[in-house]
Amino acid sequence: MTNSRQLSIAAILAVASASATTSASAAPETYQVDGSHTFPSFSYSHFGLSTQVSRFNTTTGTVMLDPEAKTGAVDIVIDTRSVDTGFATFNEHIQGEDFLDTATYPTATFKSTQVVFEGDEPKAIEGDLTIKGVTRPVTLEVNHFTSMTHPMLQKPAIGANASTRIKRSEFNAGKYAPNVGDEVTITIAIEAVQD
Repeated sequence: MTNSRQLSIAAILAVASASATTSASAAPETYQVDGSHTFPSFSYSHFGLSTQVSRFNTTTGTVMLDPEAKTGAVDIVIDTRSVDTGFATFNEHIQGEDFLDTATYPTATFKSTQVVFEGDEPKAIEGDLTIKGVTRPVTLEVNHFTSMTHPMLQKPAIGANASTRIKRSEFNAGKYAPNVGDEVTITIAIEAVQD
């Protein structure tokens, strides 16, 4: 085998190896939601006296990110029966037919339609929010995002905080509006770990 032929084969192998490495690094990464550190909360005006804040204790889902392609997907499922207002009687009340109707609709979901990047980070997540069987488009504004190695699990992890506003009457949950505020701010603190 001549030196020139050896060089040609080596060059082809080098290009193939570089292409494989580039493809691997550009592949989308999938993260599983860490339910022990992911809590959607909601706040609203209570007769104008105060802003009440409650949360849901059980959330599952996946997040897919491809920072190089600047694409992603978010799929979240909230167990509405896990609502936590800080008061057991009110937990039952808010699960009733006038509000979340958890006997009929035990989950609420968010499925993204587009992740909007600013530079290398997601800044907004557009998607469909479903509550009580009603689906409406919302935009989650991301005000914090981090990607790092989880210090305890030693796996790639992401964390974010995001929020949006809805009118509960648009989801057939408008009882006592406007005395109890119709506008609800939904905020989610999320952590997710790579598979």
